[in-house]
Amino acid sequence: MNLPNKLTLIRIAMTFVLMAFLFQPGVAAKITAFVIFLLACFTDFLDGWFARTKNQITDFGKIMDPVADKVLVLGIFISFVQLQLVPAWMVIIIIIREMLVTGLRLAVVRRGDVIAAEKAGKHKTVSQMVTIFFILLFIILRESAVRFSFWSDEFQLRYQNMVILLMSVAVILTLYSGISFLWQNRKLIRSL
Repeated sequence: MNLPNKLTLIRIAMTFVLMAFLFQPGVAAKITAFVIFLLACFTDFLDGWFARTKNQITDFGKIMDPVADKVLVLGIFISFVQLQLVPAWMVIIIIIREMLVTGLRLAVVRRGDVIAAEKAGKHKTVSQMVTIFFILLFIILRESAVRFSFWSDEFQLRYQNMVILLMSVAVILTLYSGISFLWQNRKLIRSL
């Protein structure tokens, strides 16, 4: 197994460690979860970079890299629902889109074809990652609120409104990218 594929598997494992820290009390656990998220994002960059520059692209990597990304994003969003930070219906929309698109991609890969990532999908991914970043920051600030005088009910409400706004943008881009994916690849999907 080459280095890019190992990094992909490490990213999946990191997701579950991150989720465990999210549910631990205390600001140190939340900071640890945040750092693990940043490291997981970095492994995503690294595995792609190594695969391209070292010519180590494999069928395993083509399948598992996007799966690892979905495990990371969906695992964190599901944790946010459990922590009552985001509405469940928003995360359900994201889950349905991700499972549908990933399932179709895997079916096409089994036939020997590859569906390239589209711009809409990349914008969706960026919006999801930015949303996760800000929610993790919110959790850290809330956990350490006793040390900061700026924290108030008004500050918390404003931050929560920003989280809902970011989630709304992520959901809209997720829906748009899913519809765009289905439309752009309709002929290939019909032939399955």
